Amino acid sequence: MVALVVVLIASFMELLDATIVTVAAPAIAEGLGAGEATLQWTVAGYTLALGAGLITGGRIGDQFGRRRIFLIGLAAFAIASAACALAPNPAVLVATRVAQGLAGGLMVPQVFGIIRSSFAPVARAKAFGAYGAVLGLASVAGPLAGGLLVEADVFGLGWRTIFWVNVPVAAVGLALGTRFLPESAATARTRLDLPGAALAAAGAVCVLLPLVQGHEWGWPWWGYVILFLSVPFMALFLRRERRLVARGDQPVLDPGLLRVRAFSSGLAASTLFFGAIGSFFLLLSLYLQFGTGRSALETGLLILPYAVGSTLTSGIGVQLAARVGRLLLVTGSLVLAVSQFLLLLVVRDGGAPSYWALALPLFVGGLGLGLTSPSLVNVVLAGVPARDAGAAGGVLTTVGQIGNAVGVAVLGVLFFAELDTSTSAGATPLTAYGDAFASVLPWQIAFYVVAAGLMMLLPKHTDALGGGGTSTDVAVSEK
Repeated sequence: MVALVVVLIASFMELLDATIVTVAAPAIAEGLGAGEATLQWTVAGYTLALGAGLITGGRIGDQFGRRRIFLIGLAAFAIASAACALAPNPAVLVATRVAQGLAGGLMVPQVFGIIRSSFAPVARAKAFGAYGAVLGLASVAGPLAGGLLVEADVFGLGWRTIFWVNVPVAAVGLALGTRFLPESAATARTRLDLPGAALAAAGAVCVLLPLVQGHEWGWPWWGYVILFLSVPFMALFLRRERRLVARGDQPVLDPGLLRVRAFSSGLAASTLFFGAIGSFFLLLSLYLQFGTGRSALETGLLILPYAVGSTLTSGIGVQLAARVGRLLLVTGSLVLAVSQFLLLLVVRDGGAPSYWALALPLFVGGLGLGLTSPSLVNVVLAGVPARDAGAAGGVLTTVGQIGNAVGVAVLGVLFFAELDTSTSAGATPLTAYGDAFASVLPWQIAFYVVAAGLMMLLPKHTDALGGGGTSTDVAVSEK
């Protein structure tokens, strides 16, 4: 039981850190004099690094011991958090956020391996249920914690407290984990595909770097060259993975999976779906604080209905996925599209919207997220051969994180471009940020609608899910 508490504490901390920063982003911008690119990198750098490390981190734990790698990742996460809190300038903050994400990539995959190896099947199902509850709690607590910590300004630290709070939490986890966590490792040893992971990460960076930095650079020609370099990097990545498969080694991604309709459609749907979500909370927070003049705490309270809606439907979604599968996902994605449309109507009204005018569409969006997000991987895996379910689940989760980062980059470009245009025309902050936020909402609607169309290509239900375990077990065991 203590072992479960330890891994849940670590999971809560990591999940909280992914959401808490969006509410604190305006305070970070003012405190460090950070520009738009820094705000985007503060969110996107973390999720990109986390996504890049998940599959490799899981295999490192399988090979060298999950308890050992979990504790190393937890200690590294604490050190990186302290470095974020001490960051003297925007560049250091971005670098330490990337370090946080890499540490999370070591730590998070071990959680599922430890649960699988530490509990009998019946108790394991309950443990994964507790993990799901922690997911919901973190989604609710993140915006509120960010607002409270920034507003409280403990010891005059302001936004830095959102990172300092991780240090004592991690210290407790390390103390308990050192004593109570059991060690486990995979019986079969595999060679780590570090070059493959590096090529994939390089390709992603070549996409993100010019998109995020392009505005500050003035869109130079060499920025487009960097963007183009993503193509040969990804080509080299796929070529290497095919060679590894031919030799019987274990690649980061088996290119043969791309020929499976459910998997390729699921990759595209995940990229669009999580791309829309990843950018939404950062841009919403900027609009609420810099545009409508709300405080960090008021912003957290406004985001709360979204988290509540997600919590209400997430359990229902997991239960219904076995029977209605893709219909559930399509419904959730379209509900999110409707919520963005309702929000667009409120923002375009021109005035400073009331709490309830914003809370309703946000609550509707949370309902859609809860229907889709917890079940997306499982529904996709139902169309993948059982022997490939673990690898496919890991890749899908990784792509979701990378899609999150790409969404921040792409939609952030549109947001800040419109913001500059409105500001140059002499618009007030409310009008300028309202115009900027309204400019990205149609794109988010389009992302959700196209994702829903791709989800129609997924299996009708998850009853076909192979591998000898529950759908939940498969989905989370290879995050």
